[in-house]
Amino acid sequence: MFTGIIEEVGKIKRMNQVSESAMEITIIAKEVLQDVRIGDSISVNGICLTVTSCADHSFQVDVMPETVKATSLRTVKEGSIVNLERALLPTERLGGHFVTGHVDEMGTIVKKTPAENAVYYDIQVTKDIIPYFVEKGSVAVDGISLTVFGVHKSDCTITISIIPHTLKVTNLGGKDVDDPVNIECDMVAKHVHQYMDSIQYDRGEKNV
Repeated sequence: MFTGIIEEVGKIKRMNQVSESAMEITIIAKEVLQDVRIGDSISVNGICLTVTSCADHSFQVDVMPETVKATSLRTVKEGSIVNLERALLPTERLGGHFVTGHVDEMGTIVKKTPAENAVYYDIQVTKDIIPYFVEKGSVAVDGISLTVFGVHKSDCTITISIIPHTLKVTNLGGKDVDDPVNIECDMVAKHVHQYMDSIQYDRGEKNV
């Protein structure tokens, strides 16, 4: 479990293809290595991955085929910048929202609009997950806890607003139109929607 508050950005040091669709990734980092142990979970661009080995300035994770297929990790390369966050401790403040690190799908940035001290990003998703978004609700984009400022069901896009601090300390500042991002919908929204869907189905009213 994570909060969506990025601790630092790391850099992909090495990518070792162990099979057609599985890989080992070595990531250069600093902050997240302070108390890391083999078997710990670290969110990498919003993807919960397990530390398999660590050194003074880097750690390694295994990426299985399903993760490669379902996330933007298949688009990164050596030198790519990634958002990093250690798993939440129960003694810490929850500054963002509950993030599981299980990506729902990849979205695509379709528009960036500067607005005074912020930048609005329009992100296209699919019709499968657009019901999970509400204005002023939460979303994790590449592992970053953000507020949804607009939901546009007609073209399946959501709008988020990024402040200068977030642009500076995460990889979103380097993202542009057509770039992919990992999307994790709010956990509560997904459960509520699924529950209401099941009630409709049981009553023979399912039309979603």
